[in-house]
Formats: sequence, structure tokens, C-alpha cells
Amino acid sequence: MKLKYILLLSAFFLLNCKKDKKAKTETYYQGNMTILTDDSFKSVTEALADGYMINYPEAKLNVETKKEDLAFLDLLSGKSKIIVMSRELSEPEIEEYNKQIKSKFIPAKFAADAVVFIVPKNSPKESISMEEIKAGLNSDEKPFIFDGANSGNLNFVAQKIGQKPADLKFSVIPGNENVIRELDKYPDKIGVIGLNTISRPYDKKSEELRNIVKILPVEELGTTYEISYENLRSMKYPFTRVLYFVANEGGFNLASGFIRFSCTQIGQKIVQKEGLQPYNIYKREVQMR
Repeated sequence: MKLKYILLLSAFFLLNCKKDKKAKTETYYQGNMTILTDDSFKSVTEALADGYMINYPEAKLNVETKKEDLAFLDLLSGKSKIIVMSRELSEPEIEEYNKQIKSKFIPAKFAADAVVFIVPKNSPKESISMEEIKAGLNSDEKPFIFDGANSGNLNFVAQKIGQKPADLKFSVIPGNENVIRELDKYPDKIGVIGLNTISRPYDKKSEELRNIVKILPVEELGTTYEISYENLRSMKYPFTRVLYFVANEGGFNLASGFIRFSCTQIGQKIVQKEGLQPYNIYKREVQMR
């Protein structure tokens, strides 16, 4: 009986030692983490997560889509360690972040993306003006189709034209890809999607989606701007947006490691392969001898 007790006690201490050892070794290269991202920039987030897991096989990153505003609430409440955002936070939101997270708000910017306005391929419409956009979003006819309320696309457009999302009038088809695929059913409507949904240059699915619609250049103050690397880099395209990470993590663990990876050269190359403009530009130096 005494021997049995000693064996059980030994097993108990051995199990706890293993647990303590595992807890101590969880760091930036090992563990499990979920990244919350809006559907609009899910593709680039998944590409960066895949790249990180290739470099750190013991890290398991899961990318989950969630409306931008709801993801921010999860971050504040501690339900999430890291989220991706595009709109600028208000002063009260930043104050709440600093209060809840007990850390200064520092956005980790990693890519220039954009909100784009699309019509079916056979539509006679060739461009759209800022005046049309503002008027349409305040019209009872609801000419614009977004991927949903609280979405990154709606929030950013509302912020750009200086209005609250709740005050805008629009139609909804859930999901960026669904907006593209179902737009031809509504020939008098204009779809509003995230560029990253169709930006991957060598991806068959992205190519298929690009062939269904055409992107309307946006006219502002007499100048028309198309989607291009140059217009994203210079932010001349009126609806260019900067994607950034926000974290809720003490110490340097998975969230911090993933952010560092995404913002350094290898991560920025992944952003570029996604068809977006890297936020951090790295010079290419060649030595001639």
C-alpha cells in the first residue's frame, strides 16, 4: 500500500513537471493562436500565417474571419490575442485600448490594401466619382452592395466620406466573393469589396473572380485614379487603406513573433505576392565587383 502511494505521488510530480516545462517553453515559435481578420483581407492574413508556420513548425496559427468592429471588442475583452484592422481607431477607442490592455496603442502596419467599386464585366459604366459615392450612400435606392454591416469595407468608406456607418444606406450580400459572383443579378447596382479578394496575380480563383467584374477607377477633384501599385504606394487612389495588426499579449510570444515576421522582409515579400503594396519597403542592394 505504501509502495502504491509512493508510485502515485511520483507520477503526480512527474506530470506536473512536464506541464510546467511545457508552459515555460511556449514562446514566439511554439504554441497555438487564432488571428481574427475581416473577410476583406483574409487572404493576405492566411498567407502570412502559412509563411510563419513554415518557418516555425511548432507554431499553429488559425485564421478566423470576424467583422472588424466585433474583432476589436474581442481583443479588448481578452478573447483574442491579435486582430487585423484597416480603419483608424477613434480617440475614445484608443483610450479604451490603453485602459483595458494596459499598454500604449501602437498599430503594426504591414500592407496597403484598398476598397474597390465593381460592376459586371459587360456594364457600360467606366468610372465613378466621389460625389456619386456620397450621394449613392445617402439614397433610398441603395445602389451600393457591401459584404455586410460592421465590415471593414463599410467602416472604411464611411470614415473616408466623413459619415457614420449607421447613417449610410446600402444593400448587403454576405461575403466579398459572394458580392462578386451575384452582382450580375443586379445590373443597376455597384459592388464594394476589398482588393485583396481578387489581388493575387497568379491565383486561379482570383483570376476567375477578376474576369467576372471590372474595377471602376475613382474620380476625385477632377483626377481619375485607377488601382495600381504606384497609386497604392503613394496613396493617391482615394480608398487606399493601410492594414495593421493590434495585439493583446504580455511579453514576446506568438502574437509579437508573428507581427515581427509580417513586418520584416520575408513577410513583406508575402504581402507583395498577394498583389498588395508592402508597407515597409526594403531596398535591394547589389554589389558590383
